[in-house]
Amino acid sequence: MLFVVEGTNDIEFLRRISILLHADAESLPNLAEMEQHGELIFVPFGGGHVRAWSQRLAPLQRAEFHLYDHELPPETELRRQAAETVNRRSRCQAVLTNKRCLENYLHPDAIFAASGIRVDFDDFDCVAEIVARKLYQQRPGEIPWQLQARRSQSRMANRAKRWLNTTVVEQMTRDMLRESDPNGEIQSWLLAIKDLLAA
Repeated sequence: MLFVVEGTNDIEFLRRISILLHADAESLPNLAEMEQHGELIFVPFGGGHVRAWSQRLAPLQRAEFHLYDHELPPETELRRQAAETVNRRSRCQAVLTNKRCLENYLHPDAIFAASGIRVDFDDFDCVAEIVARKLYQQRPGEIPWQLQARRSQSRMANRAKRWLNTTVVEQMTRDMLRESDPNGEIQSWLLAIKDLLAA
């Protein structure tokens, strides 16, 4: 099976969160284990041009699950269109996250456990930027965040994103996930993958 995601940070998040959910319910797939056994291959397309990937892998005739970040309009509509194209194909399913991106499914307590900093964010905030700014503000003697070059801010946000999708995900508990994902959206993706594999 092919699991199409936007980038390597998504892969890190999904491997780790599936281990957590699998430990709680063995019927849910452990994506990291499936990957090790060659049952699943993550395909990161690097963001951007999501519509180009809606048909690109079709010649391989494999089951495909596509997970696209919701992002913000007008990008959201382009992603919806790409998902509709995938969903018209046999043994393929695509979904958009209900939140902006995977970091929005993290619990603030997991971030605190990993770093000792408190942050608040909603479903459509850029969590990586909020965390990068907060971590930066912990460093004494630095110039204010808003005076940093946009490129420097972006680099720090990218480092924070990687950290959130690895170290912080590992601090998540089942109770935290129930709070941050009360509708069981992540679990629904794993169930969809299980169904596609069984088809």
